[in-house]
Amino acid sequence: MRKLIILAALSISHFGFSQLSEKLELLNIYDLEFVSDPQISPDGSQIMYVRNFKDVMTDRNLSNLWIVNFDGSNNRPITTGNQNDFQPRWAKDGKRILYKSNKDESTQIYLRWLDTGSETKITNTQKTPGNYTFSPDGQQIAFTLFVPESPTPVIKMPKKPEGAQWNDPPKYIDDMRYRADGQGYLKSGFNQIFIAPVDGGTPRQLTFEQANMGTPVWSKDGTSLLFSANLHDNSDYDPRNSEIYQVNIAGGNIRALTNRQGPDFSPIPSPDGKKIAYLGFDDRYQGYQVTRLYTMNADGTGSKLISGNLDRDVQNISWSGDGKGIYFQYNDKGDTKIALMSLGGKVNDLTNMVGGLSLGRPYSGGTFTITPNGRYAYTLGASDHPAELGSGSNGNAKRLTNLNDDLFKYTPPGRVEEIWYKSSFDQRDIQGWIVYPPDFDATKKYPLILEIHGGPFASYSPFFSMEVQLFASAGNIVFYANPRGSTSYGEEFGNLIHHNYPSQDYDDLMSGVDAVIAKGNVDEDNLFVTGGSGGGVLTSWIVGKTDRFRAAVVAKPVINWYSFVLYADNPGFFYKYWFPGLPWEHEEHYMKRSPISLVGNVKTPTMLLTGEDDYRTPISETEQYYAALKLQKVETAMVRIPGASHGIAAKPSNLVAKVASILTWFDKYKGEELKGKIEGRE
Repeated sequence: MRKLIILAALSISHFGFSQLSEKLELLNIYDLEFVSDPQISPDGSQIMYVRNFKDVMTDRNLSNLWIVNFDGSNNRPITTGNQNDFQPRWAKDGKRILYKSNKDESTQIYLRWLDTGSETKITNTQKTPGNYTFSPDGQQIAFTLFVPESPTPVIKMPKKPEGAQWNDPPKYIDDMRYRADGQGYLKSGFNQIFIAPVDGGTPRQLTFEQANMGTPVWSKDGTSLLFSANLHDNSDYDPRNSEIYQVNIAGGNIRALTNRQGPDFSPIPSPDGKKIAYLGFDDRYQGYQVTRLYTMNADGTGSKLISGNLDRDVQNISWSGDGKGIYFQYNDKGDTKIALMSLGGKVNDLTNMVGGLSLGRPYSGGTFTITPNGRYAYTLGASDHPAELGSGSNGNAKRLTNLNDDLFKYTPPGRVEEIWYKSSFDQRDIQGWIVYPPDFDATKKYPLILEIHGGPFASYSPFFSMEVQLFASAGNIVFYANPRGSTSYGEEFGNLIHHNYPSQDYDDLMSGVDAVIAKGNVDEDNLFVTGGSGGGVLTSWIVGKTDRFRAAVVAKPVINWYSFVLYADNPGFFYKYWFPGLPWEHEEHYMKRSPISLVGNVKTPTMLLTGEDDYRTPISETEQYYAALKLQKVETAMVRIPGASHGIAAKPSNLVAKVASILTWFDKYKGEELKGKIEGRE
């Protein structure tokens, strides 16, 4: 451990943290800003958005609200301060907004009048309110709120003597899902739906079910709310089987509007209130299943599949003003698009490059809002900047903000190049991207880092990634790809790893490395590999199958599928969708796909890196692999990020620590000739 700490210190010194550098450095993580949650006003004249920034002194991610005219003029702050202001929502009259803020200790919902700047606190609850919406007349809000339960203690302890110092009482757990990544051990209780008047008053609880309620959506006449939930008796064992429900405001009566095996969610009433659009699919217990768009009558009858001809996931739906189509977003070959789908299923794309929200790694996906007349606001992603604000209408889109010009004017990111190649396994077309050092010289050769995405059912994109750009700024070519199993290429491609993961995705990645080497600028003696979560699975799988990489960093991996299914935070899900059955009934299958089964082959120096509070890919997986590698006398080290869950980079310093650790390990194992050049010996 002492050696590792010294190495990390050398790495930080090597990168210098100099504000005068012409390359991105670790401390520049704190300089990044990005746009999220753009909300266009009902008349389309203004856009409210969240401007996100970081505080290097408190190591916090912070945010304020800004507003700008649709054409980009008069961009100005609505809130200020080192706090978190977020989730703005317009009233139908366009004169008021709701938003959440932690400026007064706890996070609560506020109502703000835009003409005067006056505001009032709508909630003052012990727990943080969840998602919320204005009623059609703007006089009420509906929101979700966690309601704790206090179960009667099962284990009866005797009364301790007065003044005795005993340990806390034992914790009795009988729930299937008793902890969640990012939340820790769960408290007893559920998210329920409440309504409250905007002019003040006590919130009224509408639902009292033994389940978590989804975001409430008002009916057009304001007499009821729609929401999604899994109210089935076997919900612990069938976690995806949600339905759409309607609750009456006056009496609190709940009625199911859907009834099929599979998830139904995101209900949106049509402009005339006669129909409801929603998302879901018929569950076939596959690892990846495309989310479809449906409509039904307001009473739940007449369900109709709309997006049957689109082999992509439909997300973020909104009715057109005339009720003849539905706006949505979808990921296609690593890109995220906004489109309009007619009720007959015809798709018309409006714009693309909707993304930039994942600062650490280049995942696809962003968000947008749209008015009934077709004006929209969206997070605009690109390879050379995080999410900025974009707006558009009638097929024309423009960029409205340049939040990071002060940084990138002097430290431009490395160039990102798309590459398509054939997999050696079956000649399928695979998409990837190459990121070059910012001072790339085509006459030179560079080390190559293969960086692998998680999921595994997710997709990378050409969007900006600080993690990847820092690798490139350190003098490496970086390659990342969407191997089989990635989303945004259709259901068949995604399910090539169904009950078959990891497998030929290994061949896809190795073929990509070969394709990048063939371009002529890679030093074949200095190849490195890393990835997190599903990428950690594949990194550990790779070093068990080949010795071609000089070093590897396995981040937050699964090493043993048997232990993972029983120890991760959703045991009722993983065994059912990722495997043919329970682990003790299919032990051979589980172990055949577990990287621990290949540990006897590993010769590659391998670092492991995981958050200590990770309950998605628990650190026990990392500890197993570390012990196994030590027993095999493989050069290895374990980096534990204190207080971090699966999303390691929730704190900016954690992203700094992650990148510094990876580059430290790779620098340690670079060829001597190359190390000499990096350290200035030649």
